[in-house]
Amino acid sequence: MLTRHKLPLAAIAGALIALLLMVAAPAAGARVLRVGTYHGVRGQYKSIQAAVDAARSGDWVLIAPGDYKTSSTSAPKGAPQSPAGVLITTPRIHLRGMNRNTVIVDGTKPGSPRCSRSEAAQNFGPDAKKGTLGLNGIMVWKADNVWVQNLTVCNFLGGSGEAGNEVWWNGGDNSGMIGGWGYDGSYLTATSTFFKNETTAAEYGIFSSNWIGGTFDQAYASNFNDSGFYIGACQQVCHQTMDNVWGEYNALGYSGSNSGGWMLIENSRFDNNEDGFDTNSQNGDNPPPQNGACPAGVKPPVAGAPSCWVLIHNLFDHNNNPNVPAAGSAAAGPVGTGMSLSGGRNDTVMDNTFADNGAWGQITIPYLDSGKPCTGGILGALGSGTCLFDESGDALLGNTFSHNGFFGNPTNGDFALTNFDQGPTNCFSGNVEQSGSAVTTTPSNLEQTYPTCNGQSVAPSADAAGRFTNEVLCDAEVSLAPGAKPPCGATDHYPRRKKVVMHALPKHLTTMPNPCTGVPANPWCRAKKA
Repeated sequence: MLTRHKLPLAAIAGALIALLLMVAAPAAGARVLRVGTYHGVRGQYKSIQAAVDAARSGDWVLIAPGDYKTSSTSAPKGAPQSPAGVLITTPRIHLRGMNRNTVIVDGTKPGSPRCSRSEAAQNFGPDAKKGTLGLNGIMVWKADNVWVQNLTVCNFLGGSGEAGNEVWWNGGDNSGMIGGWGYDGSYLTATSTFFKNETTAAEYGIFSSNWIGGTFDQAYASNFNDSGFYIGACQQVCHQTMDNVWGEYNALGYSGSNSGGWMLIENSRFDNNEDGFDTNSQNGDNPPPQNGACPAGVKPPVAGAPSCWVLIHNLFDHNNNPNVPAAGSAAAGPVGTGMSLSGGRNDTVMDNTFADNGAWGQITIPYLDSGKPCTGGILGALGSGTCLFDESGDALLGNTFSHNGFFGNPTNGDFALTNFDQGPTNCFSGNVEQSGSAVTTTPSNLEQTYPTCNGQSVAPSADAAGRFTNEVLCDAEVSLAPGAKPPCGATDHYPRRKKVVMHALPKHLTTMPNPCTGVPANPWCRAKKA
């Protein structure tokens, strides 16, 4: 594979801009391949995969309303563990549904009801030695500037393979390389109605990995046992945007491992999750750590932000839900938390609202992993084989807090910090409690002690004798000592999972106002031209 991430930053930025401009311009000779029947006019194809296979770079694939079941699967060459219902390997294809709410790419078996929750209706993917592999929904494999727009994807389930992702721009999972540049994922809905156990649960909703450049916009994801949205493994030069997305009823509304450099998440909502939003450093989707510092020559996406990873104008509310699918490290997201910075560095959280989160509105904490590569972490910090990623340089600026910490356990409140290692200071300034009272923080004087991210090295946090660390561990039901019980106090009480509840989609999610915008003239798009 071409290791494009080793190019100089200026070359990366220039190539990305050129690619985005190229895909935005109408392609000369672009064809329109139509799937299904729209307003009584029949298309040339019955299946989405057949149209995608016939498409050339620059072509459009339009999909009429309908329930498109998965009757066959495809896997990328050299990656048989990643089967998909719709596999796209040709760059610059535009895949667009004619209505977000009625074009359904469906993982359930042919003949079953739309997005059925019945176990008998589920397609668990190809057989393998360790059980069925599971399935991905729409997977873009190392194909630059592919658009996927204006449709719903449901019930593509996990298994023993790399599967369970509804829409995935996959630049080479676990390769440690960048394999794709540029994408547009807009007016998308991703969900699952089926849950039996965590092995076969749907894992991620809308997903980008090993990729540079792209946008998620007007998208919704629910009922996933890892996260509704995910961006990771982008070599600290992600250059990706999330705007107007909504993640709920997931273990994590958003997760981002080692996603750094230029990143903008804005105008979005994360609610009714176990943990609303979590960005972290870890050994996985390498290389760590997660670092939002601006690369040389790159400016922050928001004026006044001290770094290039910026979370702004978002709402994190009512993330108190333990009754969601939850597996692996995502299951350790502390219930009742609006947003977690876990071993992240140089991230800016500004002008957001954190409301009605029972444990904490926002927390800034280390992330403990194990083994190598531990790049940027401390190998053996908490015992043999451990890898500690401490957080540093993170800025919490001008946010509004309202009614957080009502579980009432020690340290529960608006925001809190602990750091285990000496490093550059995090900073806290201008945050307010909507009621007019003072914000509640741990330590209690955070804003007075660390008002600016000036690079000054600070000692490990006293953490009020470790109370906050122990409360996070108790909430997450984990321990720093292998085999030990979580360090819960006698009076601690956090919601625990009783029964997983799969929630229906909200009604009337916004569909694309005119799905013919930008599309060359064709029998479905005659009335309006680009």
